[in-house]
Amino acid sequence: MHILNVVINLLRSVPFLILMILVFPLTRLLVGTAVGTTASIVPLVIAAFPFAARLAESSLREVNPNIIETAQSMGATPLQIIVKVLIPESIPSLISNAAIAVTTILGYSAMSGIIGGGGLGKIAINYGYYRYKYLVMLLAVILLIILVQAFQSIGTHFAVKSDKRLKNKSK
Repeated sequence: MHILNVVINLLRSVPFLILMILVFPLTRLLVGTAVGTTASIVPLVIAAFPFAARLAESSLREVNPNIIETAQSMGATPLQIIVKVLIPESIPSLISNAAIAVTTILGYSAMSGIIGGGGLGKIAINYGYYRYKYLVMLLAVILLIILVQAFQSIGTHFAVKSDKRLKNKSK
């Protein structure tokens, strides 16, 4: 766990733009090229993994230790505690953190437009910045903002709906 913790902290501390450049050799090895839509998947996965892992860890740590202790005292196995206690109790937080992860990865994917990653980032760079058409860049940014707001709103909605603590308060 300690080694994994260090690896996750190291990966999270590298800015995404630099990470894309650092993993060019690995990307070439895996995909055959360091540029393009397919090539952008490698740094996106490498950047998303530690971020999502930290979010999942924080969600699972939020579970009340008394609930886990109760399950242990009732004779639950570690697998039963994970499947029947930890995951169900942390669902609202996991959903909320998944929305945060999706919006962050959406931002990363826009940055991958610099290496030809496609999507709104590529449109903003190729058709906006390189051609001095700042309106195109602005529209791409506005679309990204709308997408982020939509994903975050949907995530928040489902997190609130799945939170049994909030259901009990409304009665």
